[in-house]
Amino acid sequence: MNTKTKISIIFGAALALGALACSISVGGPDYPAQVIQTSSGDVATLQAQFDSALTTGAESGVITVQITEAQITAYIAEKIQAQTNPPFTDPQVLLRDGQMQLYGKITQGYFTANMLITMNVGVDPATGLPTISIAKADFGPVDAPEGLTSAISSVIKEAFTGSFGPVATGLRIETITIADGIMTLTGRIK
Repeated sequence: MNTKTKISIIFGAALALGALACSISVGGPDYPAQVIQTSSGDVATLQAQFDSALTTGAESGVITVQITEAQITAYIAEKIQAQTNPPFTDPQVLLRDGQMQLYGKITQGYFTANMLITMNVGVDPATGLPTISIAKADFGPVDAPEGLTSAISSVIKEAFTGSFGPVATGLRIETITIADGIMTLTGRIK
């Protein structure tokens, strides 16, 4: 075997090993053209907004909080990063046209695909708690990992019912509106 053949075999083997070491993107829905820029202070700012709204609402009984795309994206990213085996990575949340659109990346073996889950967010009139229903889920050419939609729903619900949500704060939500990058929650103190 000549030197040129040996080099070709070694080069081919190196390429094959390199491909196995990396994940292969198989497409899926395109991420939004404009990336939602988050900062380390977005979650703290959201907490401060809820605290301020509760203080103001203690006098009037009415609370209004506006949540931006950057704040909800940062919150979901923080919750996902805290998990040992997250159902998806790289979240981007758009709040448009009455719906929440959650983009992310899912991985199955060596394959990575973009995902988009479009959710309707409303209020249960009996409990005053948020309701979340998945209107559409697109995982590209890969099958949705087992339990992914329920894992995503639980992360989103935690955003509404967690440490600064209505259960923890004594808030009964009356309306949730989503438009132009902002989710507005209005409610009353129980």
